[in-house]
Amino acid sequence: MPSPEDDAARESAPHIDPQDTPEGACYLVLGPWTAAELTAQPAWQALTLQLNALDAAAAGTALWDLRQIDQLDHLGAQVLWDHWGRKWPEKLEVLPPQRAVLDRVAQFSADRPEPPAPGFRENFLSLGEGVLKVVDHGADLLVLVGRLMLNLIKLVRNPREGPWRDLSGHLYHIGATALPITALVGFLIGVVLAYLISQQLRQFGADAFIVNILGISLIRELGPVLAAILIAGRSGSAITAQIGVMRVTEELDAMRVMGIAHSYRLVMPRAMALAIVMPLISVWTTVAALLGGMLAADLVMGVTPSFFIDALPEAVDAANLTLATAKSVVFGVLIALIGCHFGLRVKPNTESLGQGTTASVVTSITVVILVDALFAVLFKSIGV
Repeated sequence: MPSPEDDAARESAPHIDPQDTPEGACYLVLGPWTAAELTAQPAWQALTLQLNALDAAAAGTALWDLRQIDQLDHLGAQVLWDHWGRKWPEKLEVLPPQRAVLDRVAQFSADRPEPPAPGFRENFLSLGEGVLKVVDHGADLLVLVGRLMLNLIKLVRNPREGPWRDLSGHLYHIGATALPITALVGFLIGVVLAYLISQQLRQFGADAFIVNILGISLIRELGPVLAAILIAGRSGSAITAQIGVMRVTEELDAMRVMGIAHSYRLVMPRAMALAIVMPLISVWTTVAALLGGMLAADLVMGVTPSFFIDALPEAVDAANLTLATAKSVVFGVLIALIGCHFGLRVKPNTESLGQGTTASVVTSITVVILVDALFAVLFKSIGV
């Protein structure tokens, strides 16, 4: 049950008192409708609930009586004007000063204009901004590649001071721990490809050619690309996150103060590890995919594993494996450089860390596909 103090507080706050009269519904606007009162959160919440509870149909035909209001300023008039739908109610009783305030609010109230559609100038500027971002990233990557070359020369001159412990750790975390997932995905891709190819070859009685199609597609293209995409999503994101966390925790600043080069202790070991690991993972993934395709070909088309193994060297030239290995080395270096690049660009906040990790994965996968297409065009006559 409300206390007398609550009733007094309600009466002193801006509110509306609905009344039924012989002429119809009447809304008495009471209390001080001023900025000082309406900006108080309890009063504003209570008034908002009361305005929302009013019958919209009755409010349009009801009599609005503002003559007993304690005080009305432009903010209070704006609240009433917005509630009326920015048009005068049919029945309104106001004093001349109140009418003057409402007239000014009605005169200067306007709907927020729709933002103009971007024109040629805006589109051109946004395109230029995108080009500048790409150029900025490209310049930083080029600097990173140059520093990597200089660090490799330094390592060759003085191998005893190389970060070999970091290298061995990255070889394990990037390479050995990725073997199960890459083998599983490769095996399933081989099974799916064999099933799809068998449906087409069976129509022409060319069952034996499944070895040629699976061999050239998996060894030359799908094996290296699939392994690179998996490593980009798994290890590329981890590289960016690791270096990004070092930025957030100010470890990179501490390394700079201590005179430790970021490129020598952070970038070079990861690039070397991925350059060594990627060819091995590519061969591992390709072998798993060939096993999956061989099993599916045996089950669906009756192509025995012995025939598959005997026909594979004749169907696929050894140059394809060499090309796939070379591509994998390039993929590994690019994934490492892109992961380190976005990690070093992370700002000291968690939002930038998440954005950098996402950008690293997307960019790595995109670059892998673009470079693979470039290899396919440049070396189209090799191994075919």
